Amino acid sequence: MKNFIVRAITGIIFVAAIVVCFINPLAMTFLFAIVTGLTIWEFTGLVNGREGVDTNRFICTAAGVYFFVAMIGFCSEITPSTVFIPYLITVVYLMISELYAKNQDPVSTWAYTMMSQMYVALPFSLLGVLAFRGTHDGAIYSWLAPLSVFVFLWINDTGAYICGSLLGKHKLFPRISPGKSWEGSIGGFVFVAAVAVLIWYLTDMYGYNDLGLSVYQWVGMGLIVAVFGTWGDLVESLFKRTIGIKDSGNILPGHGGMLDRFDSSLMAIPAAVVYLYTLTLF
Repeated sequence: MKNFIVRAITGIIFVAAIVVCFINPLAMTFLFAIVTGLTIWEFTGLVNGREGVDTNRFICTAAGVYFFVAMIGFCSEITPSTVFIPYLITVVYLMISELYAKNQDPVSTWAYTMMSQMYVALPFSLLGVLAFRGTHDGAIYSWLAPLSVFVFLWINDTGAYICGSLLGKHKLFPRISPGKSWEGSIGGFVFVAAVAVLIWYLTDMYGYNDLGLSVYQWVGMGLIVAVFGTWGDLVESLFKRTIGIKDSGNILPGHGGMLDRFDSSLMAIPAAVVYLYTLTLF
């Protein structure tokens, strides 16, 4: 019971922080810069436990946070594209530095170093792409797209848990995540589709649908986020099984580490970006 209470309180604070931060672009930037840094720091700490691997935790973390902030600056049209040059220099340095580090396994160190940027920093940085859109009068900020991604992920997790607990019989991916079932996943998708319709209805009614999506496009976005969010969860489960750990950390009481909490979003955010950009092409 005590663990349940701790988990519930942490979950409420976590959700409230995410929702509130999207009200203001500075708050979003500040919170997710911290999230990016903590997640990369956690990731590099885990992989450095593998034999022969020695990523530079400080530089990887600093580079990832810088890339996130630079992307926000670029998407909001506050900074020019040259803002990415220091990041590119840092990436080159991380590659060349292995020539002198004399690590046992430089290839694995390179791979995990780049993975910290591709797996963590890049997806979080794409929140800037979701939140800012260019217009004739400059970039405008909108909370709707990034917040919707997280709402869909939360609803998918809730629906999958409820349906999986009540109806789950057929394992979705027993080799990696024995607790997930097809019934739970399908239930989660149904919940997400229903919430997508509700979001369309409310945003259209109150004039907040600045994405201009139809009800079918909203449902499509919800399902894309749910599917890739599920894959994101499985990817992190595979990572943890490979590393040989149960939780990625303990920074969030009752919820594990940062990777445990944001694993779904690391696949869902890029998928949402691709989906929304694809809609503009047709």
